[in-house]
Amino acid sequence: MSVQRVALVSPYALSVFGGVQEQVLAMSRVLGARGRDVLIVAPDGRDETNYDTPATVLRFGPRWSMPANGSRAPLTLSPVAARRARSAVAAFRPDVVHFHEPFAPLLGWSTLRSHHFPALGTFHRGGAGPALSFTTPLLTRLARGLDDAVSVSESAASTLRHACGLESVVLFNGLETDRFVATPRERAGQPVLFFVGRLEERKGVATVIEAVREHNARGETSWQLVIAGQGSQRRRLEALAAHDDQIVFVGPVNDETKRAWLRRADALIAPSTRGESFGLVLLEGMASEALVVASDIEGYRDAAGGHATLFHPASASSLEEAIAAALALRNDAGVAAARSYAEGWSMANLMDAYDERYDVAIRRFRATR
Repeated sequence: MSVQRVALVSPYALSVFGGVQEQVLAMSRVLGARGRDVLIVAPDGRDETNYDTPATVLRFGPRWSMPANGSRAPLTLSPVAARRARSAVAAFRPDVVHFHEPFAPLLGWSTLRSHHFPALGTFHRGGAGPALSFTTPLLTRLARGLDDAVSVSESAASTLRHACGLESVVLFNGLETDRFVATPRERAGQPVLFFVGRLEERKGVATVIEAVREHNARGETSWQLVIAGQGSQRRRLEALAAHDDQIVFVGPVNDETKRAWLRRADALIAPSTRGESFGLVLLEGMASEALVVASDIEGYRDAAGGHATLFHPASASSLEEAIAAALALRNDAGVAAARSYAEGWSMANLMDAYDERYDVAIRRFRATR
């Protein structure tokens, strides 16, 4: 079958940095480059940003920040927005509707329940919690609107299975590897460490700050830490940094700025303590030809493929040792091998796999009509 029109539904606002949002935009660019017509539907009706995508981007409803899986999700709880999103999708008349995190409220629910078009869902979340365990009947009903399901990791697949009994195919998250070397490589006079993500407890940023300050206090070759992102922990983290001029907070960054920092960094630091179903940020670091130092948790261990230096989660001393080891052992062959490994997770390869899943969803949808 030939899919020409794809509607991508994101429950999370594109105006807030996040892995799901990045996947949606990257998919839209690859689909557009392949001559497909793409519609993106997302929350945040006040967002007027022109995103780097050939897709039509429609945004509905007010944006709320709601607790989710140890983080805060930028979603909408407006039933009116959900109905408007359903009408927009219907007017677009897609060959397939691709929902990301279909169970996350609320924007896609009306479209999902109506099930007027073939539907595929991609599930990103790994790890159980009360939001899943107490809503099994609702999730089971919503799952009836999907013709096919994909999870981004074994962890996410297990979470989905336990939440509502839905089986899924596991496909990796993807990245546009060429974009990560488009910016010229830069080198500073001292090692630069880079963190990018939300500033919240489970992301482990405090551990990085402690590790860098302990290292620099010993008078060795100093490390500079650049922290990109925003979140509820920012003031606490700034206080922990104690106005140290080797620790720089640059605030939230767009995709272009993030890629520029990755090209300047000697090492990407990924210190999350939990809640990461797949460590796409590790692959972004490798694709940028930066070293990668990451906490030894399931989602990161799976993504690293032996090309990252792992440390014990929440241990500043373990992290400091890992950073020092990674910097000391850096060599061109290792960097090239890591980049080659990252290229195996390209968005182009991922969309080849999704084309097959789209056909599966269409066949199943037609079989029920």
